[in-house]
Amino acid sequence: MAIFKKPALRTQGRKKREMPQGLWQKCPGCSEVVHEIELAQNQRVCPRCDYHFSLSAKDRAENLLDPESFVERDANLRSIDTLHFQGMASYEDRLRKYQDSTGLMDAVLSGSGRIEETTVAIAIMDFTFLAATMGSVVGERITRTIEYGTAQRAPVIIISASGGARMYEGMLSLMQMAKTSGALARHAEAKLPYISVLTNPTTAGVMASFASLGDVILAEPRSMIGFAGPRVIRETTHQDLPEGFQTAEFLEEHGLIDAIVHRKRMRAQIAQFLAYFSATAL
Repeated sequence: MAIFKKPALRTQGRKKREMPQGLWQKCPGCSEVVHEIELAQNQRVCPRCDYHFSLSAKDRAENLLDPESFVERDANLRSIDTLHFQGMASYEDRLRKYQDSTGLMDAVLSGSGRIEETTVAIAIMDFTFLAATMGSVVGERITRTIEYGTAQRAPVIIISASGGARMYEGMLSLMQMAKTSGALARHAEAKLPYISVLTNPTTAGVMASFASLGDVILAEPRSMIGFAGPRVIRETTHQDLPEGFQTAEFLEEHGLIDAIVHRKRMRAQIAQFLAYFSATAL
């Protein structure tokens, strides 16, 4: 017989302590839990394993461009539901939802700015807006950015991240592949540089068009880059895929991209290329 009884824990009346949402992130690279403040101070790169978390277009602009040099262009362009797409939620409802949550009108932020005093035309895709799918507005803003760079004889920089074409716009979405590529062809004819930066993930129609047409193609580490997904390719070809297939490292080894650049060194690396292009143009 026990001499002492285990005291009963009094839990009645106590409120359960809940972890505030959004303060911590579990790193997909190392499974460590990282505080949001620490991520923000480190350009959303895991301080333990260097995994690159998704970064908003506004934050990328702030990290890459000279302070207060960015000027947004074509901000008034809005997507419309031309096809009257109906699903679990209407296209217009989805657009409003992502506009409210991201503060963007669509999946790309475009305009001009400076990198170490060199003026550039720049477009930055934001994966948090409908997986940065490319619809008419995304294609139009990117095309106008390229055309602005050509008119101003300025380098063009496009930071890509995308799940591909936007199904809500059907063929109108696929047309953007040709439109953006045509604008880049005219930019190249003017002997002006274009730097393409691929981030995680860059896939499908975006990768099959302007993302792969850079004079210099850079990528962030461990980014997934490709056209169709590995499962689709495996089921279509009935072949085992090579290890690391569709990673930035695999594509660098096979010559599709020129260099893998850590996010913290991206600004300095782009500035170096811009200085080189400026010198060769003299």
